[in-house]
Amino acid sequence: MAERETLGFIGLGLMGRPMALNLIKAGYTLVVHSRSRGPVDALANAGARVAGSPADVAREATVVITMVPDSPDVELVLAGPNGVFEGVRPGTVLIDMSSISPVVTRRLAAEAASRGATLLDAPVSGGEIGAVQGTLSIMVGGEAAALERVRPILNAMGNPDRVIHIGESGAGQICKVCNQMAIGGALAVVSELMALATKAGVDPAKVREALMGGFAASRVLEVHGERILKKNFKPGFRAGLYNKDMGIAMETARSHQVPVPVSAVVAQLVGAMVASGRADDDYSGLARVLFDMAGLGA
Repeated sequence: MAERETLGFIGLGLMGRPMALNLIKAGYTLVVHSRSRGPVDALANAGARVAGSPADVAREATVVITMVPDSPDVELVLAGPNGVFEGVRPGTVLIDMSSISPVVTRRLAAEAASRGATLLDAPVSGGEIGAVQGTLSIMVGGEAAALERVRPILNAMGNPDRVIHIGESGAGQICKVCNQMAIGGALAVVSELMALATKAGVDPAKVREALMGGFAASRVLEVHGERILKKNFKPGFRAGLYNKDMGIAMETARSHQVPVPVSAVVAQLVGAMVASGRADDDYSGLARVLFDMAGLGA
């Protein structure tokens, strides 16, 4: 059934554009809309149809995917003027792949249900590389039956072994919060150890090589450690968006009365990075904050 779906895709940014292209490559019929004209034209050239508004996307599609920056953007695209809810048909599955507040997710899911549609929250991990290669991890909250209907679609954008049903509506967003906390803690410590090795006169590249062979090995040390060594902070995931995600993490932890002192420090470091004018750098540029604090520069 999913192979015959007409898909809508709203939000063709750094992540959304390659994800949409992978759906076209998988043979799906795609209707697209985005605020920026350039990515829309690129998708049109690849075979997608262009819609004038989110509502128009919903009128044509049986499954609508959104990939936009923040909670207010999702609310505008779904519930705003000319939004998806104005054109959505009963039986449509909405898949929000943005990283947003679980509270907002649950509210929008309830509104979708009142219109006969189903909203899944399906945030991703893997960055631009994962989006381009179609190897994203996808964390899904919402109805299991709806997920099974759209699983082939998600498999076209992610690693099929990493499309995981986390639980009820909002659970996918909770999982993404946990993901960002885990990455942030590891990234801060990798940055610290690189600064320590450098200031102690030890080659940080050799330190990383040795650690990758032991229990300290991690994807953060592998990928972001290399970025730090090369001082390559070209954005795969912008610090400004990571700052937003850590804000959601702090809000979510507070609402559940869970103390997160380590993540709170990471959130402050990310905030310092953004405040210093580095919001458009890759979030691995957090290392520059710690190098600056150590008197090293980066």
